[in-house]
Amino acid sequence: MTRAAETFAETFAETAVAPAEPLAADVHAWADPQTEDERLEFWATAAALLDWQTPWETTHSWTPPDPQAQRGPDIRWYSGGTLNAAVNCVDRHVAAGRGDVVALHFEGEPGDRRDVTYAELQDQVNRAANALTALGVGAGDRVVIYLPVLVETVVITLACARIGAVHSLVFGGFSAEALRFRVEDTAAKLLVTTDGQFRRGQAVPVKENADAAVAGENAIEHVLVVERTGSEVAWTAGRDVAWGDVVDAASPVHEPEFFDAEHELFIMYTSGTTGKPKGLVHTTGGYLTGALFTHLRLFAHPDPARRGEDVHWCTADLAWVTAHTYEIYGPLAAGATQVIYEGTPTTPHPGRHFEIIQRLGVTSYYTAPTLVRSLMGAFPDGVPAEYDLSSIRLAGTVGEAVNPEAWRWIRREIGRDTVDDAGRPALPLVDTWWQSESGSTVLSPRPEDAATRTLKPGSASRAMPGWEAAVVDDAGAPVDAETQGNIVLTRTGPSMARTVWGDPERYYTSYWAQYAEQGWFLAGDGAKQDADGDLWILGRIDEVINISGHRLSTIEIESALVTHSDVVEAGVCPVEDPTTGHAAVAFVVLTDAARARLADADSDGDSAEEKLLAGLRAHVGAVIGPVAKPRRVIPVPEVPKTRSGKIMRRLLTQLHDGAALGDTTSLQNEHCVEQIAAICDARGTAASRPSTQETA
Repeated sequence: MTRAAETFAETFAETAVAPAEPLAADVHAWADPQTEDERLEFWATAAALLDWQTPWETTHSWTPPDPQAQRGPDIRWYSGGTLNAAVNCVDRHVAAGRGDVVALHFEGEPGDRRDVTYAELQDQVNRAANALTALGVGAGDRVVIYLPVLVETVVITLACARIGAVHSLVFGGFSAEALRFRVEDTAAKLLVTTDGQFRRGQAVPVKENADAAVAGENAIEHVLVVERTGSEVAWTAGRDVAWGDVVDAASPVHEPEFFDAEHELFIMYTSGTTGKPKGLVHTTGGYLTGALFTHLRLFAHPDPARRGEDVHWCTADLAWVTAHTYEIYGPLAAGATQVIYEGTPTTPHPGRHFEIIQRLGVTSYYTAPTLVRSLMGAFPDGVPAEYDLSSIRLAGTVGEAVNPEAWRWIRREIGRDTVDDAGRPALPLVDTWWQSESGSTVLSPRPEDAATRTLKPGSASRAMPGWEAAVVDDAGAPVDAETQGNIVLTRTGPSMARTVWGDPERYYTSYWAQYAEQGWFLAGDGAKQDADGDLWILGRIDEVINISGHRLSTIEIESALVTHSDVVEAGVCPVEDPTTGHAAVAFVVLTDAARARLADADSDGDSAEEKLLAGLRAHVGAVIGPVAKPRRVIPVPEVPKTRSGKIMRRLLTQLHDGAALGDTTSLQNEHCVEQIAAICDARGTAASRPSTQETA
């Protein structure tokens, strides 16, 4: 070890704590590593916040990508070490005397509530682990979990980790076909589902989708069913088992096993621009280290003595990687208290989230820009003063780059009790950028940046400690400031996905092939770096619009549209244009007030809509420039989004052009596809079909 690394290690040793007390770790005082030796020492110190059964021998090893073999890098962290993820998330907090601390504040959509302490969570996880073993599930077996946001979802996830089974969570709103693919691709032995879920005020059937998904050839031996809505369900004797019969009746005593740091923890499916979804494999030691450290660094109170006041809320569905990291493993490994909420944020009214924040004293609110935009539309005059949001200490966004207008709204409305001496918004806002592939946050402002430097609306700012990123051209050369290029990860952290399940070649071709010589990971997003060195994410590389030689990001145009008072949300996509190369088409969700105005226009409705859409085009021209004006603006009831809140823009292009649709199984609102297709048909947007309405 170099002398610099030794000094760095000594600095960390002064703030290091016993593994049983991660909430006491003064991670905000840790210096950012500058050299490779310091980076490895940094991640060794972060891993020491976990409880290891066997210490590791080698912090990190890396075998570069192999173009000839079409193989990605062999990434290993903490080789030789053994641990158990569930023990780190539950048992050690109980052993440290914190069993009576609330781990989960559960909020059901119908209004039912349940507080679960760490001691109660340990009881439930142990029972579920014993039940899994009784059902023949063991280490390395795959379990697909098709549940909404429930306490049982967290319990069964941790129970899988406890016995070494590999879990794969599937959004409860996905279709039977989406579920079938994941069941078959993982060769899962067990499917966990529910009779139904509450969604938008109704009990929605779930098990019938599960039954359809496992009706064909697969490796499923049992279907474990949680009773949530009390709905009548079909029952297959011998295959189907009730949660109450096998979990609640199981013993609360379970002896955990300990697994190698590189033991597979979960498979996370992410939609690709082409082909079937990719099953990214995350392993135990490295992923848990990244999840715990970044949760503490971004969301825990900077004063360790005050972290008992924290109430964290990540609003993501549990099947999304954001929820894995900042709703399951990160907060629970830290011993934090958090909120989990079952349903939609507007049921039974748009202020539901604000009620929960007020009642539970939420301190960190981490959500998607798409939810923020919906709240902006629901509360055009701001969040009503009747909601007490004074507990909020910081907010965060994830999923896509947040539009500047939404960024300002969060600080002004949700953070209205946090202002500087001049009365200006001062709420720390961590606008995080990361991916299913990275496993934890890669770029983000630090919470203290709100007081020490100027925050920039929509900028992901800088790399987290232990990660390194750059913006380069297709050949790997750095691009000039304010020039769009490809964002690459030149140094990755321990939470990085190791491969694509069953398809290592796809792991190489999707992420490593273009910059294999440099050993860089291609994230797939366009980005730029400003003169201050801050990074800005500009959307997917394949969604950049090149209009007459001008490269414009879809997010830029969408951000301009949502600053208009009549627009709640916008999805912009590129379409081919024989003159300009590309043209932009905007699909917009109008405010209730705008829709009411158009409805009241009666016989003049067409011209009223034409004026509105022409006004929106002109607005984009005024905000960005004439070259950015969309060729068409099309009102739609909603835009298609993945469960992470990302707008699926390639699908909008396909719908506009009347082309064959790609994979839609990752959508959280698949029903809108037919609606948008009908609207495009009526407007004759595809070159192959006659136009039935002139566009604005």
